[in-house]
Formats: sequence, structure tokens, C-alpha cells
Amino acid sequence: MPTQSISSSHKNQIMVGISVFLLFITFGALYQASSQGDFSDTYPKGFRGGACTIETSSATIGYSGYYLSSDYEIPENAIHTPNLAIQCGKMPDPGILDISIDLLYPESIRDIPLALRLVKIDDESENAGGNQDKAFVKEVEMLDIPAQKHASGVMTHTLKLTDLGYYAIYLIGKGADDKEFTIKIPLKVGQDWKDHFKKAVSTFLKKE
Repeated sequence: MPTQSISSSHKNQIMVGISVFLLFITFGALYQASSQGDFSDTYPKGFRGGACTIETSSATIGYSGYYLSSDYEIPENAIHTPNLAIQCGKMPDPGILDISIDLLYPESIRDIPLALRLVKIDDESENAGGNQDKAFVKEVEMLDIPAQKHASGVMTHTLKLTDLGYYAIYLIGKGADDKEFTIKIPLKVGQDWKDHFKKAVSTFLKKE
């Protein structure tokens, strides 16, 4: 009997150890960070002076945004609206996004005419050539602003995003070699289980 009790206790300790290890792996994957401070499989980004940054071979930009829920009714005599600062283009729900884009580097980027496109990204699947559930991305254009220079180094826009899902802002210009370049700024409206999990863990850690 003592031998069985010790064996059972040892098994329980192993199971607890494995559970803790898996929890750390999951936590690390959700909070995986690049050398700049955040993780993404589409673009390098980080935090500089409170703004998220995107670095490409053509330019480095920073961006920040303020969100106002579509459910909020602005009073007639309102002096200001209760806009909420959001992190790296992640809106909790549909609404209005005031986004500010800073042209950080090189300084010559301010002399290059930049066009701006806003698209809604739809993930769909198709059955073609025997490849079932082959995913492809469909972009629906929502806004197209002709190329213009931004001598101040700042671009500001108010965007109305009414549906849950993924969006993207594209900045398009031509470099010194007359070769076209594109900078992508991802936007997300709504939260998934990863967002809720991170929020719950962050709240728990703050209480501790």
C-alpha cells in the first residue's frame, strides 16, 4: 500500500509538472515578442515613444490610434468624445478609428508622394484541383486616396470600420530608383480567444 501511495503521488507530481510546462509554452506563444517588443507573422513592429512601429527596407513608420465605439451617441453639447487609445490597430469592437501615421525614417520619405488604400480582408476557402479547403485572401477596397507628399511627416485619417474582422492600410510610393514599394499596416476589429486569454492572465498577474 505505501508503495502504491508513493507511486500515485509521483505520477501526480509529474502530471502537475507537465501541466505547468504546457501552460508556460502556451503563455509564451501568445506573448511571443520580437526584439522590438511585439510579435507578428506579417511584419516587424515594436513600440517607440508609445507608438507601434513598422520597419521595411524602404521606410520606418510609427502609428497610433484612438477608438470610439459605434454604439456611443455623441451629446449635442459635448466638448470632447471619450476616445480610447488602442494598441497597434486592435479595436475591441466596430467603430470609428482616428489613426495617426508618423513617417519616421528616412527623412526623405516626407518628400515622396504616398497613396493610401484601406481594404477589408476576407478569408475564404475553395476546392480546386483536389486541394480541399485551400485558403486564399480576398481584399475589398474601402478607401483609396491619391498619392501626395506629407512635409510634416504625419498622416492622420478617420476611418469607420463597421464589421468585425481584419483590415489593412497600404501606403504606396516610389523610391529613388523609381521602384514601387508598399507598407502594410494591419488592423483588427473584434477579439478572439487569444485576446480574452491574454486579458484574463494580465488581470490575474496585476492582482497578484
